[in-house]
Amino acid sequence: MLKTSSFFVPLRSTANMLILLGAIFALHIIGIVLLLVATIDNAWWVTDDIYTDVWGRWIMTNNVWNLTDLPSTYPSNYLQAVQASSVLACIFSILGIFVFLAQLFTLPKGHRFTISGIFQLLACLCIMIAASIYTDRFHLDERNGWYGHCYILAWIAFALTFFSCITYFVLRKKTA
Repeated sequence: MLKTSSFFVPLRSTANMLILLGAIFALHIIGIVLLLVATIDNAWWVTDDIYTDVWGRWIMTNNVWNLTDLPSTYPSNYLQAVQASSVLACIFSILGIFVFLAQLFTLPKGHRFTISGIFQLLACLCIMIAASIYTDRFHLDERNGWYGHCYILAWIAFALTFFSCITYFVLRKKTA
């Protein structure tokens, strides 16, 4: 074996670490995008001519989509809890990515990314609360309709933020 081959081991290790950090960053960005789409877009509950989200209801009349208020039958306290939890999930996740970037440059070697993990855990819990309340309190007696893509994206974002949270809690800054 040539002596120069040992030169490439640290390079491979550094490259692997950069790939890992890039993957973690990409996972976090994907989670933020899913949270934002789930919170902002208009399809938590869908029928053939109605799209309902946590902010309003879109009804198709004469091939034109019209924004209307949510039905008064929606319990307003639960609706506000869903809205607030969705927005807080977005805020916590966005703060978490900035904290992660700051910790990359300021965290002492060998320490864990705990603060980033806490922000992701908060985002995870908030979107879980929002989707759970929406599941339990809305559209229970409606048979004409189904959960839309935003509702599904909220649950996918829950899984991604949970995985990201666990990753941050386990990840240590490289010591060598």
